[in-house]
Amino acid sequence: MFEKMIDIAGRQIGPGQPPYIIAELSGNHNGELERALALVEAAASAGADAVKLQTYTADTMTIDHDGQDFRIEGGLWDGKTLYELYEWAHTPWEWHEAIFAKGGELGLAVFSSPFDATAVDFLEGLGAPAYKIASFEVTDLPLIEKVAKTGKPMIISTGMANLDEIDEAMETARAHGSGEIVLLHCISGYPTPPEEVNLRTLSDLTKRFGAVSGLSDHTLGPEVPIAAVALGAHVIEKHFTLHRADGGPDAAFSLEPQELQQLCETCRTTWAALGQAGYARKPSELGNAAFRRSLYVVEDIAAGQPFTEKNLRAIRPGHGLPPKHLRDFLGKPAKNAIKRGTPLSWDLLT
Repeated sequence: MFEKMIDIAGRQIGPGQPPYIIAELSGNHNGELERALALVEAAASAGADAVKLQTYTADTMTIDHDGQDFRIEGGLWDGKTLYELYEWAHTPWEWHEAIFAKGGELGLAVFSSPFDATAVDFLEGLGAPAYKIASFEVTDLPLIEKVAKTGKPMIISTGMANLDEIDEAMETARAHGSGEIVLLHCISGYPTPPEEVNLRTLSDLTKRFGAVSGLSDHTLGPEVPIAAVALGAHVIEKHFTLHRADGGPDAAFSLEPQELQQLCETCRTTWAALGQAGYARKPSELGNAAFRRSLYVVEDIAAGQPFTEKNLRAIRPGHGLPPKHLRDFLGKPAKNAIKRGTPLSWDLLT
C-alpha cells in the first residue's frame, strides 16, 4: 500500500514534502487566555505549521467522583481525580474562536482533538480544517465515525492501540468518508523513555495501512523526532510551553519556544538531507576534484628517458591522469623532455 498525500489548510503533507510540525498546546495555557494566545505566537515564531488544541470539558470526559477508579496513582498527576485533572487542563470552549483567529493571523493551521460528538459539532462551527483522534480515543469508533463524516482530514494517534484496534479505527474512518488520514506512531508514556519508542514502527504503519505516517512524541527533547524524520515521518507532533518552570499539566514533557524552533529547523534540515539515492558529483564537490591525487612528473625527464617510480608519482592536485594508470607508463620512454611538476597525460608517451 502507498501513502496518499493529504492537505490541511492548503499545506500538502506526505511524500516529497517537508515534515509538518504540530505544536500541541494542550493544557499549558495554565488557565489564561493571554498565555494561550502567546503560545500560538510562540509556535508561529518557532516555525511550526499548526497548533493543536484539545476540546472537552471535565463533564464531557468523566464524572466528578473520587472513588478509587477515578483517582490517578503515580506519574505526573498523582493524587488527582480524573475530574480534577480535566478541569485543570481543559481549554475553555469560549477561547477557541480567539485562538483559531490568532492562528489565522499568523499563518498557522489551528485544529483540535474532539473527545465527544458535541466537541465535533462545536469545532465544525469554527471551520476546523482537520481533526485529531487522541490515542486514548482510538477505540471510540462512534467518535471516529462522527469525525469521518465531516469529510475533513483526520490524524489518528496510535498510543496503546494494538494492530486490531488500529485496523478497526482505519476501517471505520474510511467507511464513513475520511480518505485523508495520517497515522501517528505514539507511545502514551508521559514522558516516554526513548528506548520504548521503536521508530521502525513508522514504516510498518505505512506498509500495513497505506496512510501518511508520523510521530506524536512524548520524549524529552528533540532527538527522537529528528530520528523519526530520518526514518520517513511526515508529521511531528510535540507538546510545547512558554516556560517549563511555570508548571502546567504537560509542562514537564513540553518544549520551550527556543527548543521548538530548534526542532522545526533540525527536522527540516534532516528531511532536506535525505534527498534521493544517487552518485553524481554534487555542486559543492565540483571545486574539490582538483585535490584528488593524480600522476605528476616529479623530476625533469629527458626525451626518450623512461618513466620510473622515481620520476613519476601520484600526488595532489588532481589535474593529471588517475593513479591507476601508473603501470601503463613505467619503463616506457618519454616522447619529449618534460619539466618537473607537469601533470601526466597520454600525449607524453612515445
